[in-house]
Amino acid sequence: MTDLSSYQANFSLAGRCALVTGSSAGLGLEIARAYAAHGAHVILHGRNASKLLPLAEELKAAGAHVDTWEHDLADLDSLPGSYQALCQRAGTPDILVNNVGVRLRSRLQDANWDDIEHLLNVDLLATLKLSKYAAQAMLHAQAQQGRIVTLTSIAGPLARPGDAIYPVAKQGLAGMVRALAVEFGGQGITSNGIAPGTFATESNAALAQDPVKGPLVVGRNPLGRWANPDEIRAAAVFLASPAASYVNGHIVVVDGGFSITF
Repeated sequence: MTDLSSYQANFSLAGRCALVTGSSAGLGLEIARAYAAHGAHVILHGRNASKLLPLAEELKAAGAHVDTWEHDLADLDSLPGSYQALCQRAGTPDILVNNVGVRLRSRLQDANWDDIEHLLNVDLLATLKLSKYAAQAMLHAQAQQGRIVTLTSIAGPLARPGDAIYPVAKQGLAGMVRALAVEFGGQGITSNGIAPGTFATESNAALAQDPVKGPLVVGRNPLGRWANPDEIRAAAVFLASPAASYVNGHIVVVDGGFSITF
């Protein structure tokens, strides 16, 4: 007879330390809450301590072990030193969730180059650089079940008018997921991604409320609705957990079927 309780333990994150970037709101916060509920020591990340600290207190009140990391990932030069200081203060994360990102819905010809560069720095280059230093720290700490989970997007492999820059970064992250899986898989660190679809987060509020575009999004989705932010939790917990020990280099699409329609 199968021991169900022992199998359920494969989804526990007890004893693990998880850094979730961009976790002061949106999907990052939902992932952080899910990890805390599954027993992980969670490190909330953002640029503004006034947002992070109340969230940390909320999770602590529920019994979680929580630290915070205030850092602007657009500052690529200071990232290695800032991350090293975090590890010394809070411990070395053996789970990294690359969630932070900025959004720019624009045609290439209409976009300001400074805005393009900022998006690529935050969404792609900072994520690549942080993954480099996080993996090095995991190896140095001899983490046996290191996990790198990166949020890409269904906007990476898809194309639509008026959205030329964001997909460049997200498709780059998809390539990074596979590259890291090959480089670090044999050393005990897996790399996987999650490609969210249309989630009803703060960053999508304007699109969801648009009287023309909002219904179009819903109409294309086989489930006929936007995703609730907490619906990202299951995929994030699975990929970080021992249950995903043999999953490496793949991207889990969480979009209600949006990307399979035409």
